[in-house]
Amino acid sequence: MAHDEIPGRTVAGRGQDAFGRGRSGAAGHEEPGARPATAQAAGPDAPPGVEIRPMRRCDAEQVLAIYQAGLDTGQASFETLAPSWEGFTAARLPHLRHVACDTGTGQVLGWVAASAVSARPVYAGVVEHGVYVHPGCQAQGIGRALLAAFVSASQDAGVWTIQSGVFPENAASLALHRALGFRVVGIRERIGRHHGVWRDVVMIERRSTSTGT
Repeated sequence: MAHDEIPGRTVAGRGQDAFGRGRSGAAGHEEPGARPATAQAAGPDAPPGVEIRPMRRCDAEQVLAIYQAGLDTGQASFETLAPSWEGFTAARLPHLRHVACDTGTGQVLGWVAASAVSARPVYAGVVEHGVYVHPGCQAQGIGRALLAAFVSASQDAGVWTIQSGVFPENAASLALHRALGFRVVGIRERIGRHHGVWRDVVMIERRSTSTGT
């Protein structure tokens, strides 16, 4: 399970969190009423034997391998090669990265992560996410558990909009996101070329219940 990450977005710099603050906790443009991220993502919906926990440096190899496997399907992203771990972490918010692990073996079964869409303070609570599941572990509820934990952690962090883009051919990802409260906001037709073919992208978003929308 994977969904597309739209190319060309602006992401927070290496030293910022979702609210434009330095990761050391320096004051910045935090939205009124924003809450700190939870240290651990709860996983009440996780399948038996699966734990949802924060992503760690030791997960790097498995996370990137799952990412590459998703890209190899041709239905996950315009990207074709997974980045280095340094590139991966630089572009993603540290408090909104989680993995699903086998509680017996410790194997990483999938992951979810997010990037800030802009460094502008007005968009401090808007993130773009991606969720990927190991090809041998799909259709087992892992993607749903990851996404549910991510939504919960995002709300705890004061995020008010989670957005992304999905290839229309990726029906499983679209169905998963609809089940977790995402809505389709439009289709960007022929927005980019992928392996020489023009592709459409379905734009989806989920608004926090605290926004009243």
